[in-house]
Amino acid sequence: MKNLLPWFKLKSVPNVGNLLFKRLIERFKTPEKVFMANIADLAQVKGVSSQTASAIKQHNLPEKVRKDYELAVEKKYTIVTMADPDYPQLLLQIEDSPPFLYILGKLDNTKINIAVVGSRNATGYGIVNAKKLCAHLALNGITIVSGMAIGIDTAAHSGALDVNGNTIAVLGSGLERVYPQKNLKLFHQIAEKGAVISEFPLLSYPNPRNFPIRNRIISGISHGTLVVEASEKSGSLITARLAAEQNREVFAIPGSINSTKSKGTHALIRQGAKLVENISDILEEMQYPAENYNSKEIKSNTLQDKHLTSHEKLIYDELGPYPVHIDKLARKTCIEPGKLLSILLQLELKDIVQQDQGAFFSIK
Repeated sequence: MKNLLPWFKLKSVPNVGNLLFKRLIERFKTPEKVFMANIADLAQVKGVSSQTASAIKQHNLPEKVRKDYELAVEKKYTIVTMADPDYPQLLLQIEDSPPFLYILGKLDNTKINIAVVGSRNATGYGIVNAKKLCAHLALNGITIVSGMAIGIDTAAHSGALDVNGNTIAVLGSGLERVYPQKNLKLFHQIAEKGAVISEFPLLSYPNPRNFPIRNRIISGISHGTLVVEASEKSGSLITARLAAEQNREVFAIPGSINSTKSKGTHALIRQGAKLVENISDILEEMQYPAENYNSKEIKSNTLQDKHLTSHEKLIYDELGPYPVHIDKLARKTCIEPGKLLSILLQLELKDIVQQDQGAFFSIK
């Protein structure tokens, strides 16, 4: 790895945020030349006060920043700066693009990227549609970008990986602090087929304030953003808003009018987001040549393969993609709760039904 300490040093100067860092590089080309410049020249850059110019000239590299850089070298993480050709060119177009990114894996800047985001507490309807759509998009050479959170993010990455497709995860923590920990295996799978990236120092914990910050990268490296499920105050709506502000396409999957998880997506559609029923709605908007569509069907297990009993079939027929409480199932099927719970467990073991929060169940 070439010596990138000057990049780390400039980023650690007080009051030099991403926007000011970008302006300094545009003016002086490299961090080394920024530190060599005199105070008068530094002060000519928009946003650089005389105090900030003095701080740049007097700044010493903090020890914790040096250790972060040394850890990146030791662990052989890739670091791409905004001056590198491998830096995502789409990301350069946003106002506050990060000076550099930590990467595990490899970015392919020749592909079309679609961000897919949604609820962490997703319904079966959201999970199934996210996974299926992302699998079809990946089969068409589209790279799936998401945040590796549980719920829709995990389904999006998994859909791409299931068909050996390319996917990128953008973390709200450092690469040495994988979050959520239950997605550690997914973390390594994504790195093998694409890349896991972060702008945060390697040992950064998943602080809640990091996630809205990282959302601008999810949308920023993508040509469009698809929201699968989102409540009215979902963080996914922040990503959608950022995508719109970055002049990127915004897509949304409609859901049930009775589901709170669809309130946010329906609001986006009312505001002009493109309604998505299948991948052609996305590919057409991205001007992807229709003759190149890969409409290969994603194989799935049929109910016949599961050998359902009469009681299992009865319960299955009462379930759908949206969670149903066990008490309601008991009333509809006239099966006493204890036996009903046992049958639902068998359906879970057959990978047909999933338990959502509490005593709610839905089709998987």
